[in-house]
Amino acid sequence: MTPILTAESLSVSFTRYGRGLSRVELPGIRDLSLTADPGQVTAVVGSSGSGKSLLAHAVLGILPRNSRMEGTLLYDGAPLSPRRAAALRGREIVLVPQGAGCLDPMMQVGPQIRRGRRGPEVRTQCRQALERYGLGPETETLYPFQLSGGMARRVLIASAVMEGPRLVVADEPTPGLDARAAGRLLSHFRELADQGAGVLFITHDLELALTVAHKVVVLYAGQTVEEVPAEGFRTEKGLAHPYSQALWRAMPRNGFQVLPGLQPEGLDLPEGCAFAPRCPGRRPECGRGQIPYIETDGGRARCLFPGEVSVS
Repeated sequence: MTPILTAESLSVSFTRYGRGLSRVELPGIRDLSLTADPGQVTAVVGSSGSGKSLLAHAVLGILPRNSRMEGTLLYDGAPLSPRRAAALRGREIVLVPQGAGCLDPMMQVGPQIRRGRRGPEVRTQCRQALERYGLGPETETLYPFQLSGGMARRVLIASAVMEGPRLVVADEPTPGLDARAAGRLLSHFRELADQGAGVLFITHDLELALTVAHKVVVLYAGQTVEEVPAEGFRTEKGLAHPYSQALWRAMPRNGFQVLPGLQPEGLDLPEGCAFAPRCPGRRPECGRGQIPYIETDGGRARCLFPGEVSVS
């Protein structure tokens, strides 16, 4: 089966001007790799600044002009250039953003979902999309300020699926929702996957992601450090990278044990493994050269000693 989305050695940097005419390249994503398959929810997890939303912007082709992207990005096996992404965006590739701020506050919900199109067929399609997510036809006449947080997110999903997308990019769609509302929202993503779409679920909430994900991709300092089936997070031993193990131990059900230290960013990235300064099992060779992304049991990990180091 061909992945619906493939990123291999993807890097995104930004040009910043310093004093005079000097320019500095700031890394955002470095050597990021992942795959997302049709019919599956792929959760992308990591702390703030790890590159999660930047990945979404690269996939959607909405990076700013001062950015530079290198590496391979494929959609359905073919290169996903910014021009191709623009042609597919809103139809085959859709975004479910973080909140209702993406809705036009001066326009009713119905016209926003229909995107200016008119006619009985489009209106029927709009109402079916709303009904699919538990929203009545009266929702069409509401303005965004009249929606609750949960309703607004369901409106965003309804708008996204109007065209029957093949890839859904959900960028932090659950902040501010209680556990019950978040659970209902994620069940909609799982439903889309069950119907054949690939879902890229970007979140900082690992515990929530594990309720719906088929696979988990862990980012750290702009890199993929592990790609593993969701079942791997059932126990610490199912994980190969020490940062993934640290995330597992930080989950409330596993004792909420927080690893000391901070994630490096920008020009402060160390040589070798970005996680090495915080890794209890670091060795001299971890601070030298590029760390390969190698196959492990059931997944891949960017570690010289996968499975040999435990943060406990």
